[in-house]
Amino acid sequence: MAEDPKENPMSTRLTLAAELREKTGKNANRQLRASGVTPAVFYSAKGENKAVQVNEAALMKLYGTAGRTTVFNLEVAENGKKNVYPCLIWDVEYYPTKNRFQHVDFYGVDLDKELKVRVPLEFVGVAKGTKLGGQLEVYREQIQILSKPDFLPKKVVVDISDLDIGQGLRVADLAMPEGVHASYDINYAILTVTAPGAAKDEEGEDA
Repeated sequence: MAEDPKENPMSTRLTLAAELREKTGKNANRQLRASGVTPAVFYSAKGENKAVQVNEAALMKLYGTAGRTTVFNLEVAENGKKNVYPCLIWDVEYYPTKNRFQHVDFYGVDLDKELKVRVPLEFVGVAKGTKLGGQLEVYREQIQILSKPDFLPKKVVVDISDLDIGQGLRVADLAMPEGVHASYDINYAILTVTAPGAAKDEEGEDA
C-alpha cells in the first residue's frame, strides 16, 4: 500500500544540502561567499549549534519557496554520513546593497512542539462600509501565532468584505487555518471602518 504523504511530511519536504564549515571567521567567510557559498549556523531544538555552509543559489531558491514558515530538510554531510534535520530559516543577514544573503541561521524544530512566530495578514475583499464613504483604518499588518511546525502558514488571510461603517475586527475574530491559533494577552484591534471624517481609533493605533 502506498504511503500517504500527509502522514509522512518528511517525504515531501524540500531539501537543502549543507556541509560543516571547517574554518570560521571573517576571512574564511569572505572566501566562501566569493565562491558562491553562504556561511550559516544550524541551531538544534536542544540548544546545540553547528557551523555549516550551503550553496547560495540553492539557498535563494529554497527561501523563495519556503520563506520562514515552511519546514524543510537540512541535509548535513558530517562524519562520513548525511544527517537530516527538519528546519526553518530563522534569521537572514543581507548584503547592505545587494539582494543576497551574507549569513543565515537555521533552526532545527521539534515537530511535536508548537512554535511562536509572526506572520503577515493579507486583507482581501472591499469592506462594504468603504463603499458608503467610510475609511478603512488598519492597525496591525502582522500577528503572532502558535502552531506545530508542519502547520505554520506563510500568512493569514482576512476577508473584510462584510464590514460596515463602525465595524471592525479584533485578533480573536480572525479565522485561523487548521492547527493554528493566534497568540495574544489582550484582544487587540486589527482594523476598523470609521465613519467619514471620524478620528482614528486611539486604542487600535496604540495596540
